[in-house]
Amino acid sequence: MARPRKFDEGRAVDAAMEAFWAAGYEATSTQDLCDATGLGRSSIYNTFKSKHDLFERALARYMERKNGELTEFLDDDTRTARQKLRGILQRIIDEEFTRHPDGRGCLVVNTAIEVASHDAPVAATLERDYGVRLEMVRAVIERGQRDGDIAADRDSRTLAHLLIAAIGGIRVSARAGVDRAALESVADATLTAF
Repeated sequence: MARPRKFDEGRAVDAAMEAFWAAGYEATSTQDLCDATGLGRSSIYNTFKSKHDLFERALARYMERKNGELTEFLDDDTRTARQKLRGILQRIIDEEFTRHPDGRGCLVVNTAIEVASHDAPVAATLERDYGVRLEMVRAVIERGQRDGDIAADRDSRTLAHLLIAAIGGIRVSARAGVDRAALESVADATLTAF
């Protein structure tokens, strides 16, 4: 009879997420995952099968949390569509300079840069996540177009792509040393297209 697990699998995934987020997929060793989760190698492999499997679960957890935060922010009806879109950009800038001054940035962006080009399952996960965020942003843009807050003659899908591209650009630029004032200007310039 198999022995029951004596650990919280969700907490282990959260701890692994932090480890991958801090160092990246390739640089995170199995020992790093053992240290982060408090589990032995056998427990990690018996539960998660492989480092890659654990990474995929950690990435999914990260996406779930970030998309939940985005949904909550976008569902706030006290802001106009334009204020919501500028608010998204501001949150990204604030994360880069306040919440994560260690330069770890965004696990999704980091994964897109480090892993996606040579890992089809991860690339597919990133593509699905992008589609979810694209539709959330597009819905806000279309609401803003109906309300007259955003130009009605602009393609909402293209504007949603633009906003997401600006977010990625802001994140990468911050890691490259671009200062907050310059990124605030990028956020403002992005909204001129709306």
